[in-house]
Amino acid sequence: MNIQEYFARISYNESHKDADLQTLTLIFQHHIQAIPFENLSMHCGETIELDLQSIYNKIVRKKRGGWCLEQNYLLFWALQELGYDVCILGGRSYEPAERAYRAEIDHILLKVEIKGNSYIADAGFGGPYQMWQPLMLISGKDQPQIPGIFRFTEDNGTWYFEKVKRKHYIPEPSVPLTDTPELGNIRKIYIFTLEPRDINDFQELNTYLQVTPDSLLQKKSICTLQTTEGLYALVGWTFTEMKYKYMEDVDLVQVTTLTDEEVEKTLKDKFNIVLENKLVP
Repeated sequence: MNIQEYFARISYNESHKDADLQTLTLIFQHHIQAIPFENLSMHCGETIELDLQSIYNKIVRKKRGGWCLEQNYLLFWALQELGYDVCILGGRSYEPAERAYRAEIDHILLKVEIKGNSYIADAGFGGPYQMWQPLMLISGKDQPQIPGIFRFTEDNGTWYFEKVKRKHYIPEPSVPLTDTPELGNIRKIYIFTLEPRDINDFQELNTYLQVTPDSLLQKKSICTLQTTEGLYALVGWTFTEMKYKYMEDVDLVQVTTLTDEEVEKTLKDKFNIVLENKLVP
């Protein structure tokens, strides 16, 4: 395992001698624009192993993406190698359909300490709720980024993470959007505590998510990638291209339904992914 090889994978060729916020932000942005959030292994008959060597080989050497457990564990390793004070945290995602947070931990995120300040770096949420740069861990403060306004709120040791949504402009809606509409424009994302975790705390979750039929990750093949202007998302046969702030407080959303052949081509052209095994979208 070689940090230079990881840098080549994310096209990062700037200085990394200082473990400061500026370097962290640059590495983070390169990571999310190079490595797709994807669960395609589950839909290709492949097993996802939660150990660093397997993740490194898959993402860095085979130029694949990964889901939160893989993405953030790889980033955790890279930041440790660079001398950052970083620890793993566990989160519970919000389920819009249930209007509730998950009862059990189902997400991994990172906390980085720099000069007495804490930052949350989460490269593994994907889609429109992916932060574009690390966020300061501070309660009740709006933190605007290109994807939207993010904020944390702390209540009795529990931290709530949410995003202010923008309106969508869809020129020719070819398929109905399935995002469950909520009251207001706040989208709850997940909750977490600051209790440090070990990667082994997530082994059971890693196995469970691959076998439980009622998991969203089992029901849908997902591949999303942040771009310089917005994001690409391939869910099943539906390809969505989103451009943030197309107009003031409006994101441009273009949706296309693909054929099986186009799915393979889109994975290569838009996400730089070539699968070894046959994908069943």
